[in-house]
Amino acid sequence: MNTIEQQLWDYIDGTLDEAAKKALEAKIAADPEIKVQYEALLKLNSVLGTLDLDEPSMSFTRNVMESIALEPAPVALKTKVNTRIIYAIGGFFVLSLLGILGYLFYQTKASFTGFTMPEKFNINLDSYITPTTLYVFLFVDLVIGLIFLDQFLRRKVHK
Repeated sequence: MNTIEQQLWDYIDGTLDEAAKKALEAKIAADPEIKVQYEALLKLNSVLGTLDLDEPSMSFTRNVMESIALEPAPVALKTKVNTRIIYAIGGFFVLSLLGILGYLFYQTKASFTGFTMPEKFNINLDSYITPTTLYVFLFVDLVIGLIFLDQFLRRKVHK
């Protein structure tokens, strides 16, 4: 839509301000092409004004909602992972680590000739293991155990 046509529609709708309205009236009076276009738009506007608007039936919303309710609910797409592939990849890494560890033990010559135990190897465990640390340790274990139990029970419910 060009700007003059948009201005003509705004003029017909009565949404132009006074200055633009006077300028457009002058253009319509001066230019015969704009006048012909204005008259065509006036006729179109009057024809559109006489048309009856179609309204949906009273039960349209109910019918649409019932048809939607009959459709099966979409389910989330779940991909199935082949567990043999996961086990094969895990087995490869475990065998690789065992191979590296075996090679390391084969190449290492362990001798403990220079290793001596200190004569006074005194560790005071009472300063490290206090009732507070024991309670914290037991609390963390309890929380981890409850999380594991929750996950275990959820898997049983889904199956």
